[in-house]
Amino acid sequence: MKTDGIIFDLDGTLWDSRQQVADAWNITLKRLGEDFRTVTVEDLTRTMGMLMEDIFLKLFPHLPRERVLEAGRICCDEEVEYVAAHAGLLYDGVRETLEELSGRFPLAVVSNCQAGYIEAFYTSCGMGGYFKDLENPGRTGLPKADNIRLVAERNGMKNPVYVGDTAGDADAAKKAGVPFIYASYGFGSVKEYAARIDSFRELAGLFN
Repeated sequence: MKTDGIIFDLDGTLWDSRQQVADAWNITLKRLGEDFRTVTVEDLTRTMGMLMEDIFLKLFPHLPRERVLEAGRICCDEEVEYVAAHAGLLYDGVRETLEELSGRFPLAVVSNCQAGYIEAFYTSCGMGGYFKDLENPGRTGLPKADNIRLVAERNGMKNPVYVGDTAGDADAAKKAGVPFIYASYGFGSVKEYAARIDSFRELAGLFN
């Protein structure tokens, strides 16, 4: 497989931070009021890949929309600080494989997260040195497909690939005109892809 740059999804592809995110949200929601129920890891698994505001609206459909969205904004702000100090679980081989790949290709992260979350990942796991760029709708207001295109153009990638784990990732890559590599160990189920990896370590062997 030929490429001149690799763009990654984050959650379900590079790491699993569901427990840390649930902990951060529950600390905040408890402070915001007793009518907000406890968020579980299973809740986050079911909503993985969705935009943040859509996640909160799905989790709390019984509460007024504006109150839920405001709670979501507060949770997301505090989540960034929490995750920066409490690292999620890196998937097996991520650090070693990124070290190898970063010597061969420019690497970047594009995720459907809030501003600051990717940087929190960098901080908590010491991963920032492997990546040339990052983007998310929290900064641009754009959908994932547009952010993939933006990062590719910004870094002169003519033939990039996108690595992700959900059908939403696959759809975004297709809309961006970028081959999709399916990380089957993540949270989603994908039927159409250019290549599949069952562990992160397999990624380095895909490229000529």
